[in-house]
Amino acid sequence: MTQLPYTKVPLTYAAQLQQLKDRGLTIGDEAKALHLLENISYYRLSGYWYPLLSDKKNHIFKEGATFDEAFKLYCFDKELRKLVLSELEKIEVAVRAKMIYVLSHAHGPFWHQDASLFNDPLTYATSLVKIGGDFKRSDEEFIVEFKKKYMNPLPPSWMIMEITSFGSLSVLYKHLKPGKEKREIANFFGLPDSVFESWLHSIVYTRNVCAHHSRLWNRDLRIQPTFPKKPSNTWLSSSWGRGNRIYAMLCIIRYLLQTVNPNTSFKSKIDSLLGAYPTVDITAMGFAKQWEKENLWQ
Repeated sequence: MTQLPYTKVPLTYAAQLQQLKDRGLTIGDEAKALHLLENISYYRLSGYWYPLLSDKKNHIFKEGATFDEAFKLYCFDKELRKLVLSELEKIEVAVRAKMIYVLSHAHGPFWHQDASLFNDPLTYATSLVKIGGDFKRSDEEFIVEFKKKYMNPLPPSWMIMEITSFGSLSVLYKHLKPGKEKREIANFFGLPDSVFESWLHSIVYTRNVCAHHSRLWNRDLRIQPTFPKKPSNTWLSSSWGRGNRIYAMLCIIRYLLQTVNPNTSFKSKIDSLLGAYPTVDITAMGFAKQWEKENLWQ
């Protein structure tokens, strides 16, 4: 495909609004629309009016498409990200706690500095540099006190892992050599270690999407999780729909919450969100047909 130079020029807010009107989008409240274009941006909102286009090449809207409809989809996506991020936080904390406990008891408080436990020296070294950077930059009180009192280059795992990114934690788990401890951590969450490794990678990716306020509801997830064949806890009886969409992550969250938060209200929160935005097409999120009948969601 021949590449071309980018020639589009920036438009004023008024010109952006006029362009939308010229392309067939109905603007109910122009003052509100201008305010949203100024405070959210045309380009960010464009991901939510894209489904309203009848001619996606020429950006022509379907008859009856409205700016308000696109903005409601934007609001739904924002609420979805908040919900997902809130539940992932609980899972992240639990994963940290279990890794610290199991590996510290098996290999001592400084297991994260033992290169012999990991199967990729280069990746491990890179991760350790990142962890060291987290340590140097941290102004957490317990880290500041450790620096004053001890000569060790890094704190014990139960300190350093509290300020280490979940991405780094995921990489450490991935490159742990196969063995009893790696299996024990995964088994605690009802999974074999290979599937748990895959899920951690997917969680990190999804968490980053949410943290950067990126569109989630109909996104193709670049990191697709592995489907467990013999899970220990309640799982899906059939395929999880489109595994590259957010429904797959919602299933992962629901599964892991069986261990992390058995009395979770996650399902009711999803129901409330979908009920508040009844026009949202859940098939764009990858939801399987009759998903609510799955035992996982009971």
